[in-house]
Amino acid sequence: MTLRRAAIVAPIRTAVGKFGGALASLDAGQLGAVVLKALVERTKIDPARVDDVVFSQGYGNGEAPSIGHWSWLAAGLPLEVPGYQLDRRCGSGLQAIANAAMMVQTGMSDVVVAGGVESMSNVEHYSIDVRKGVRAGNLVLHDRLTRGRLMSQPIERFGVISGMIETAENLAKDYGITREAADAYAVQSHQRAAAAWAKGLFDDELVPVAVPQRKGDPVIFAHDEGYRADATLESLGALRAIEAKTIPGAVVTAGNASQQNDAAAACLVVAEDKLDELGLEPIAWFHSWAAAGCDPSRMGIGPVPAVERLFARTGLGWSDIDLVELNEAFAPQVLAVLKGWGWSGDDSRNEILNVNGSGISLGHPIGATGGRILANLTRELVRRDGRYGLETMCIGGGQGIAAIFERAV
Repeated sequence: MTLRRAAIVAPIRTAVGKFGGALASLDAGQLGAVVLKALVERTKIDPARVDDVVFSQGYGNGEAPSIGHWSWLAAGLPLEVPGYQLDRRCGSGLQAIANAAMMVQTGMSDVVVAGGVESMSNVEHYSIDVRKGVRAGNLVLHDRLTRGRLMSQPIERFGVISGMIETAENLAKDYGITREAADAYAVQSHQRAAAAWAKGLFDDELVPVAVPQRKGDPVIFAHDEGYRADATLESLGALRAIEAKTIPGAVVTAGNASQQNDAAAACLVVAEDKLDELGLEPIAWFHSWAAAGCDPSRMGIGPVPAVERLFARTGLGWSDIDLVELNEAFAPQVLAVLKGWGWSGDDSRNEILNVNGSGISLGHPIGATGGRILANLTRELVRRDGRYGLETMCIGGGQGIAAIFERAV
């Protein structure tokens, strides 16, 4: 069977809201509906032509189950279009795009919406104690955000890993990443994000969100909240390491780690032979993808085996890649991955890495991150007249995922 080429059309995103920030009054299902409605309007596609909706979410709950379908319906779109939800933690958004591409490549679908959403501000607390009743004593409510990080791997096999910060600290020790190097990388991320905003480089990918207010008209939210234009080595260096009390020489701080965020992102994935009929213009082609597992206690190194596997499968290598988006879970994690890839500190490839900022500055709204990255990666490929862009990220619990996109010409 000959595989069809899968086109990426109109990757868009909302601006990224801070935890408890401007988007906190909208839950994940509502945010998903906003970006889906905008995608249909922007592409002018007949929504009835959509075969499926693949949406990712890292912190799903019972308020909007199967969120791809839920958000599609909430957007007032056709009942006949199905949808589903997937979770590969931090790699969920990229996995949604890969799934959609495979559906198109194999001929099972012609048009698939792929994307993801996260409202970390509205992740619930839950209990596993009350289904059978509590006769006496305290009732425990777990914060799904922190509990999900603690339980990201089987404790019976791997022991207790307190969270993702611990895994980043492990990499800092393994690869000799200093606090100063981590802070310097974080400052660069913030500066690049601020410069990109000043140049209007995000304008085309953004979907404004009307946020209802108690009184008066809705407030339009259309600007990433988390980046710090005034970040300096001095200001970040003054922050205390989060695990300073428990880990000697800890390097991870609130300033050199990714944020907790709210956002949504989506695109169309379309069969090449349907583009003209539907009047759609691709910005990129989905080229290839791979995922790989790794030690959960060093989950941040996941992009190293994932990219190695991807290059082995495709025959491509670093000399073919024109742009790299490595999601910034933590600055020491990024720096460890670069060492794992064999990049030196003064490597020229650093100039094509996260050129407009990433998770530290722009945020990491888990389910939406893959789509947020794609929206900027593809447009930056066009601006630079590049051919191949690599998107990759580490995944809580011990995985990595990577994909290559080829600029449409």
